[in-house]
Amino acid sequence: MDLDAYTFVHRPTWDRLDRLASQRQRLDGAEADELVRLYRLASQQLARLQTRSADPELLAGLSAVLTRARGRILGARIDTVREIGRFFTHRFPEAVYRAAPWWVSVAAIFLLGSTALAAWVANSEAARRHLGLDTNTDSLTRPGGEFETYYYEHPHDAFAAKVWTNNAWVAAMALFTGILMLPAVWLILMNAVNLGISAGLMAEAGRMDSFFGYILPHGMLELTAIFVAGGAGLKLGWTLIDPGRESRARALARQGRATAVIALGLTGVLLVSGFIEGFVTPSGLPTALRIAIGAAAELGFLFYVFARGRTVVSAQRALDAGVEEAEHMPGYPAGRSPEVVAGVATS
Repeated sequence: MDLDAYTFVHRPTWDRLDRLASQRQRLDGAEADELVRLYRLASQQLARLQTRSADPELLAGLSAVLTRARGRILGARIDTVREIGRFFTHRFPEAVYRAAPWWVSVAAIFLLGSTALAAWVANSEAARRHLGLDTNTDSLTRPGGEFETYYYEHPHDAFAAKVWTNNAWVAAMALFTGILMLPAVWLILMNAVNLGISAGLMAEAGRMDSFFGYILPHGMLELTAIFVAGGAGLKLGWTLIDPGRESRARALARQGRATAVIALGLTGVLLVSGFIEGFVTPSGLPTALRIAIGAAAELGFLFYVFARGRTVVSAQRALDAGVEEAEHMPGYPAGRSPEVVAGVATS
């Protein structure tokens, strides 16, 4: 089956189903009958697409349409608490997991680049001169200097709110300027340069213990969130260049929805990192304990993404395989309602 042609032919009926399911006005008799008919047809088409290993984002989009249609048919209201729970147990970890090749690559390039820059700044006076840095950086690097006072010169709650909103803004810029590629690359590059310069100056002053003591508690999770945002943004931009089997508009819409899911989920991640930066980083706790708290938050997020996200993706693949096996059974779909099969994906 030609997936592009199949999608092109049936897309208008899916759009019509979505309009009927989303319509605010009460449906008349003819529209209600059409809604039920299109729901059954789209359920069967979803099952067929799953057996052909269609694009996961296309399957997710059609599943969402079927969910709305089924709710309209049954007259059921969406359970908000359940939907929020499903967002964090399924949609967000799945979206971040699927984007992992992009943001892991961003993380590797960022860390290697900032480390190389830090080494250059720390060991080369010419490097500091080329970068336009002051020859006397004592006000920044000395004990109790600007690098350290930044973290405790403001009340903890106000500082936590400030860094949360600032980091959320940076993440949003990295995500949604990714469609243009270069602005997102520039934003990530500037963050890497700033981190590298700060590390280099602290290293040159022999203050790396202070640098890591103040950066690592919140920085591990905060930087990971920025990497995810940057990687997802670049993936969105690459979709504009290479839309794959779909039309460019369809592919951008699909990837845009996945990017929006990541953007919404990252606000929670950055809230946690902002809390750590506001209350743990400048606290009087031993440095090892502060770093351990940051490491626990970072490892928890990575486990959540790679364990939960992998589980969701694996379940979707198992469902695809089960539908493919069912489709080849005698009497399918007549002997087995396609709504039953597709309903697993839409519930």
